[in-house]
Amino acid sequence: MEKDQNISKISIIGGTGALGSGLAKRWALAGYQIIIGSRKDDKALEAAAVLRQQLPAAEISGLENLAAAQAGDIVVLTVPFAHQRPTLERIRPALVGKILVDTTVPLVPPKVARVQLPEEGSAAVRAQQILGAEVEVVSAFQNVAADLMASDKELACDVLVAGDRLESRQLVIDLARKANFHAWHAGPLANSAAMEALTSVLIFMNNRYGCDHAGIRITGID
Repeated sequence: MEKDQNISKISIIGGTGALGSGLAKRWALAGYQIIIGSRKDDKALEAAAVLRQQLPAAEISGLENLAAAQAGDIVVLTVPFAHQRPTLERIRPALVGKILVDTTVPLVPPKVARVQLPEEGSAAVRAQQILGAEVEVVSAFQNVAADLMASDKELACDVLVAGDRLESRQLVIDLARKANFHAWHAGPLANSAAMEALTSVLIFMNNRYGCDHAGIRITGID
């Protein structure tokens, strides 16, 4: 398959969770080489083995987070908000010159259905401040139900992508589309605040209406 701007290896930090493993499966099906990252290499190896059983022809490996970040052409962060800063500080040396796709949502238990953005304005902006100018942060995938990711079908929700450079946003949009999502430009990285806040709104709606997978669709664009 034709890869996006020479992207062939995708590292997913926190790839043992539902969102990370779901994205890994979808991108593996699209022909990308996947590196699962975890704080402990044995958990990464175990998660990679499970995915290889499902997709015997896929190239899927597991490594400790820093090694995984070093191995990828692009790096995707799929960890809980509480682990965002320590994980980024751990892998920062391996991210220089790369794009980091940050999926972090600032959920603060127990009131996860209430918007609680960090003082930096959003988790993605905080990630950019932690990593500095040598790393480019793009924000995406906050509003996708993680437990549906294991399916390889197109899901009834859209992905919004925020970042400060058009070319980098487009690269992530192309990757999202390869994973069977409709994906859209959502403006500069500061706009990630809206995407992150919307997750709490969707959690509230799930609770209010007794459902599990509230999502969003963008309409009115041809």
